[in-house]
Amino acid sequence: METQKFQFKTNINCGGCVTKVTPHLEKAEGIDSWEVDTADRDKILTVSATGASAADIIQVVKDAGFNIEPVQG
Repeated sequence: METQKFQFKTNINCGGCVTKVTPHLEKAEGIDSWEVDTADRDKILTVSATGASAADIIQVVKDAGFNIEPVQG
């Protein structure tokens, strides 16, 4: 299965937020790696996934209590 890269705008804006969302993203099926650019104005979450869809990732982040929307490329 091919690894896909997704990018989303979020409101994950500090280390505490990253800590809060980490267990949700770590246990999510199909997510290989991820990072949040908290220095970016849009708090871009970049996810490498094998098997997880953009909708899956959005649901995981929403379940963690954060806003998320796809970056329109």
